[in-house]
Amino acid sequence: MAGRRSGWFRGNTPRNNEWVQQARQTLTAAFLDMDRRQSIAEAAVAASAAMFPDRGMTARWEPVRARCYDASGAYLALDERLETAERDGTVIPQPEIDGQIRRLADAARAVDEFYRGNQAHLENAVAVYGSVPQLVAQVRAAAQQQRQAADASPYASYPSIRQSAAAVDEGLITLEAAVAGGVGGAREAATRLETSTAALSRALEDAPGKQHSAGTALASAATRLDAARNRMQRVGPAMSALLREFSAASSNDLANNGRQAQQAVDTADAELSRARAALNNHDPEQTLELTTSARGHLATAEERADAVTDRLTLLRQVRDQPQERAKTVRFKLRDAQMLAVNNGLVPQWGSVLDAQAERLDRVTGALVGRHPDYWTYVSELDAISAFIAGVVDRMRNTER
Repeated sequence: MAGRRSGWFRGNTPRNNEWVQQARQTLTAAFLDMDRRQSIAEAAVAASAAMFPDRGMTARWEPVRARCYDASGAYLALDERLETAERDGTVIPQPEIDGQIRRLADAARAVDEFYRGNQAHLENAVAVYGSVPQLVAQVRAAAQQQRQAADASPYASYPSIRQSAAAVDEGLITLEAAVAGGVGGAREAATRLETSTAALSRALEDAPGKQHSAGTALASAATRLDAARNRMQRVGPAMSALLREFSAASSNDLANNGRQAQQAVDTADAELSRARAALNNHDPEQTLELTTSARGHLATAEERADAVTDRLTLLRQVRDQPQERAKTVRFKLRDAQMLAVNNGLVPQWGSVLDAQAERLDRVTGALVGRHPDYWTYVSELDAISAFIAGVVDRMRNTER
């Protein structure tokens, strides 16, 4: 009996063939199931690496991938042994086969856990990756269409259109190079080209109305130039009044304002003349650029001129009622002192506020003589007021 059993396993019998085939089928089914899951996850990870490399999905996937490769290697080795067993009539212990099946199942389960844990991101990466070829085709077609429209436009010589068209040309070249280099770079290049194409489209849309807009802007700036010249007429008399009615120290910082204002007006006038010529030559963008620059110079002229006339108005008001401004500052000081008392902050801020009260007394006491220095008086009061405001802010922050 024992001799017959030994011969059974050594011989290449139908019974032995059936056992080996069943073992190989079971193992192969487990391997193919793991391999299918691994392939799906691997493709999704590759899409994530191409589209969203900052997510670091490749590094997170690597341990799972290595586990699958180890299981695959062990499976292939065992399958080769089963083939030998089938040919030679030998037997491989069933626990070894069961262990390999569990190993393949465990690897497949690890793949499932990884995929489920990152499913939303991975599926989005696959969708984005798959959409890139269509995105590239659409962006390329739109860019070429806008480029043709720019060439055919009667406004093709406008700088904005020339510059935008050049950016689209560069974007098309970059896109072709990126497509050859990979999907991730192609998507980025397509996105940049899409932005450049949109800028060219806007330039083409805006072009027809620029001649009218430039004419309107030029007329408005010319009106402002006339107004600035009128202001200039008040600067000289105002400066004379300052020197006559107040001490020289009250206007020393304004000595060059009239000259600076006149220079700014002259520069604006010259630029508006050039802008007018550009408009007549159907170059509205140059007109708008020069008009904008002229407006900046006019703003400078207005600021310089107003500084003189406003100083005269201010000093006359202070001269007529010198204590009114000081009263306002004293009220702020009292409020600050009450805040310190009410919030228990006198040890920290009491002496600081008292020092401002003494400073205020010194400032008001300095208004003596036939021509007091009202400008220094105003400047000192403003400085005290700003200091008190800063202390109040710090006390309120302490209160919080």
